[in-house]
Amino acid sequence: MIPEDRLEQIKQRFEYVEARMAQASGGDDIAALGREYAELKPVVDQIAAYRQLRADLADAEAMLDDPDMRELAEEELGVLKARLPEAEAALQLALLPKDAADARPAMIEIRPGTGGEEAALFAGDLLRMYQRYAEARGWSFDIVEEQQTELGGIKEVVAHVKGDGVFARLKYESGVHRVQRVPATESGGRIHTSAATVAVLPEAQDVDIKIDPNDLRIDTMRSSGAGGQHVNTTDSAVRITHLPTGLVVTSSEKSQHRNRELAMQVLKSRLYDMERQRVDSERSQDRKAQVGSGDRSERIRTYNFPQGRMTDHRINLTLYKLDQVMQGDLDEVIDALTADAQAAQLAEMTG
Repeated sequence: MIPEDRLEQIKQRFEYVEARMAQASGGDDIAALGREYAELKPVVDQIAAYRQLRADLADAEAMLDDPDMRELAEEELGVLKARLPEAEAALQLALLPKDAADARPAMIEIRPGTGGEEAALFAGDLLRMYQRYAEARGWSFDIVEEQQTELGGIKEVVAHVKGDGVFARLKYESGVHRVQRVPATESGGRIHTSAATVAVLPEAQDVDIKIDPNDLRIDTMRSSGAGGQHVNTTDSAVRITHLPTGLVVTSSEKSQHRNRELAMQVLKSRLYDMERQRVDSERSQDRKAQVGSGDRSERIRTYNFPQGRMTDHRINLTLYKLDQVMQGDLDEVIDALTADAQAAQLAEMTG
């Protein structure tokens, strides 16, 4: 049974936020109020539906004393009681604590693992998969830094993804993605196994991370574009080194000012992610049991091209629609991972 006082507190908080928004003045942070309103609204709707069901149950029970209404009341009670567990489960789910980073934009970093040129080509395939997924959801997808191999594979890529609920949808993608296929570079037709590593980091906000300028070394480098197109341009690539952690970030857009901005954003996101990982591991020593623990060394998924299947090892989900998955059709696996994470959270809260 969910404590009534907790439900009442949430309802009152929602009414307070709603009232503040209605009479918001310049001093109010409208964006912050809007975010809280959007977060609380589905919870409050669920509370209202749950309370209405309990009120209907009480009314039906009261009708049992009336001989004329008894039969109808018993029938009604059966229907309402059957709906109660479902309503309670939906409310429990709505009450789960949200990850504060869920609504944020994200940085995706993809690097080839074992497998040489084939791993670099697969890293490029993963990049296109995420680009298509972002496109289908109406998100923006900007490449911050990309280093390609001679055959068009990827040595490293960092992308900035912005839109509605980006981190919530992409956070379970962190880890080692393994591919099994006959490489385009292989003449003998043998199946090779190679891998690429994906890291998804929530975008840091200024309040999350304060960086001391003395902790940074900023170098500008001449950007080397294809075909010498940058020969007559000023130095534009920027490399930032965070001295305390040794983290190095580069960005090589055309504008040096924009590069510094992008590189700082990536650096803040990496530092914020390190802090989140530290807090998470303190909170739960057994992080292996958690879906989406964000452990980059963990093999999370296999893409088997000869069999046309994708298997997510964390939840033992196998889909025989690899072509669609590589085209960015990721919702089925992301929905399953989200549901699994919520079930684990519920078990932890009620266990």
